[in-house]
Amino acid sequence: MSEEPKNETADKATADEAKKADKPDPVDDLKTTRHTLGDLAYTATTGRIVFHEEVTEDEKFNGRKPKAEVSITYYTLDDADVTERPVTFAFNGGPGSSSIWLHMGLLGPRRVDSGDAGNLTPPPYGLLDNEETLLRHTDLVFIDPISTGWSRAVEGGNPRDYHGFTKDIESVSEIIRLWTTRNNRWLSPKFLIGESYGGTRGAGIAEYLLTRFGLALNGVMFIAPAFNMETLFHTSRSDLPGPLFLPMYAATAHYHGLHPDRDLDDLVAEARAYADEYRAVLAKGQNLAPEERAAAVAKIASLTGVSEDYVDAANLRLEHTRFYAELLRHKRLVTGRLDTRFTGPADHYTYERMPYDPFLIGTDGPYTAALQHYVRTELEYENEHVYERLSRAVHPWSYKEFEGEAVDVIGRLGNAMRLNPHMKVHVAMGRYDGGVPVEAIEYTLDHLEIPLEARASIETKTYPAGHMMYVHEPSRLAQSADLADFVQRASVRG
Repeated sequence: MSEEPKNETADKATADEAKKADKPDPVDDLKTTRHTLGDLAYTATTGRIVFHEEVTEDEKFNGRKPKAEVSITYYTLDDADVTERPVTFAFNGGPGSSSIWLHMGLLGPRRVDSGDAGNLTPPPYGLLDNEETLLRHTDLVFIDPISTGWSRAVEGGNPRDYHGFTKDIESVSEIIRLWTTRNNRWLSPKFLIGESYGGTRGAGIAEYLLTRFGLALNGVMFIAPAFNMETLFHTSRSDLPGPLFLPMYAATAHYHGLHPDRDLDDLVAEARAYADEYRAVLAKGQNLAPEERAAAVAKIASLTGVSEDYVDAANLRLEHTRFYAELLRHKRLVTGRLDTRFTGPADHYTYERMPYDPFLIGTDGPYTAALQHYVRTELEYENEHVYERLSRAVHPWSYKEFEGEAVDVIGRLGNAMRLNPHMKVHVAMGRYDGGVPVEAIEYTLDHLEIPLEARASIETKTYPAGHMMYVHEPSRLAQSADLADFVQRASVRG
């Protein structure tokens, strides 16, 4: 009598299920410490909290299942009235960025000593007290989205489930709801602050928190927000970025000495005034008359500091990563993208596009060293995993919700403002931001569909620096004061 064949696949599946059943669910891993900064007494908590989702399988509710462990750091003022004390939830962008930049550069009670363009602090860098910390005016919660910082999917989970527009908004919103509930902060004035893609995320979260959880915000602060990707990236179907980048190109050329006899404000105003004509020129396409083309070539070259031959060869369209390789080629330098004040050398100067971003290279080391030292020695939290500052693992990021159209979240922000007319909006912009220029943000805000009277709820500030304008010390001081003023005004009941 022969033996029946073994079903090895079924046996393995059963063993895997048994092993999974025996493994305990992850638990929160948090460390709490107490600190002072002058007369400011506060509690810091850092580590990872478990992110759960409700799971339904075969039309049956299977409870809340752990899906990820999310790294978070929060600061609360000691002995404060939680019904009066504001709380601000902060995140950066990317996609793929941790919250290290806002945490250690602008908002937290300790900040990195990084230096600035042309005067970067050499390693091993340092930490400073942040006397202007926003903690003086609001509690702070820094969130690292899944696959950034120390945030990871649970063992056996798929992190790619969260590498996309909607799931990112839902997961970060759930962390905000959970923190608010656990800390009894539903009656606190509540704010968001998001930088770059954090603006994309923040607009979506402002709407989602309200429509999904009934959690209404007092205000949203955007730092160099990427609201509408069509304004930021050249495509074969859109000439929108060219005129919107033109004033920033002119300002960058001025900063690097290519307009020695011009006033910066006058030059930028001229570029802004020409933008409408520039848009009309591009709209004519190949029907542009030769004399009109020649005039446009001369005007664009005179504003931006590159040669007429280059403008002509580029067919009047100065794609930004090419511009940053071209502008200072004669000086054997490339400029930064996120902050065009920064420059750096390359191995050769025949690159069509910038080979790297001198701003990112110049700031990554100081910020990383500061956070790693600070978390371990002052916040007393130990984690030997890599802290993902800017993770490439989240790419390709899913924008399936925008198939066939531009990624544009201004409609979501508009909906949040219409549904919650008390919500205020603060937008910070950097004149030398070569990733999200001032005029691109302004253009998008101009297309915000809200009642005319609601426009009074929006304020904008422009600083003489780049994307992370707070690396420039005068801008950091001014921005800290502006954010503090905004939170105080938007927290007032009635």
